Amino acid sequence: MNYWIRRLGNSLLVIWGVATLVFVTLRLVPGDPVESILGETALAVDKDNLRQCLGLDQPLWAQYWHFVVDEVASGSFGELCEERGVTVMSRLLEAIGPTVELAVASMLIAAILALPAGVMAALNRGKATDASLAVVSLLGISIPNFWLGPMLLILFSLTLQWLPDPGAGMEGISGLLLPAVTLGTALAAKTSRMTRASVLDSLEQDYVRTARAKGLSERVVVGKHVLRNALIPVVTIMGLQFGAVLAGAIVVEKVFARPGLGTLLLEAIFTRNYRLVQGCVLLITFANVGVNLVTDMLYTWIDPRVKLR
Repeated sequence: MNYWIRRLGNSLLVIWGVATLVFVTLRLVPGDPVESILGETALAVDKDNLRQCLGLDQPLWAQYWHFVVDEVASGSFGELCEERGVTVMSRLLEAIGPTVELAVASMLIAAILALPAGVMAALNRGKATDASLAVVSLLGISIPNFWLGPMLLILFSLTLQWLPDPGAGMEGISGLLLPAVTLGTALAAKTSRMTRASVLDSLEQDYVRTARAKGLSERVVVGKHVLRNALIPVVTIMGLQFGAVLAGAIVVEKVFARPGLGTLLLEAIFTRNYRLVQGCVLLITFANVGVNLVTDMLYTWIDPRVKLR
């Protein structure tokens, strides 16, 4: 119990630190956000009203206090000045669905590709199969999302015409496939190398030799004994990469013209909407911290030997 209390406390400190960093960074950006939103030709009274709504007419310490107490602690992240009565949280809840859908699909694709590839590479250590999978993994890690996405669009939407272009309003699996592959490629490459290393470590353990000495088939040895014990570091990598998947969704959603948290964040950055930017970043932080906590909990389910004292 004490362990989880400490983990929760550390998580809250991380969230508070990120919130403070975002607050300070946004206000260090040169320029007037009011003029960026309304334009230089807007009336002075409109500028004053927006400045008052954003709290920019107050000293910095008062703005920070209002941000922490009235916006973050309340869970609403503040009210949108351009849409009175609409909170930032309500906008985030509208946008988070497609992003979570994309993130989950990407991680599923990564797991489907990475686990068999990592096991195959470990079982064929030093052979051509291992070397080939290593090259493929290196390419997957090296190729950036902003290049892979357009290339997949050119191939499958323009050349082969198997899938409609993003402007056609793709929905369902047809609209999710290419973005999920784009986002899951790098994750699959990293996870496959971790799976290979973890499986190789498990293959050298005494319980594997005992299982083989008992006459168990190689399939049972690998599937029941090796893979389950090798999953702990793999689950760790998958959990830690969830935040990277959410961050990568910003680029992928823009490339494939998908609605979601990334699109909302980019629009907020372009318009210098402080509250929306703060809300998007904090929601991604909450999700990342929450997934890390769930990952810790999964340890004891995957390997009962792991006990928290």
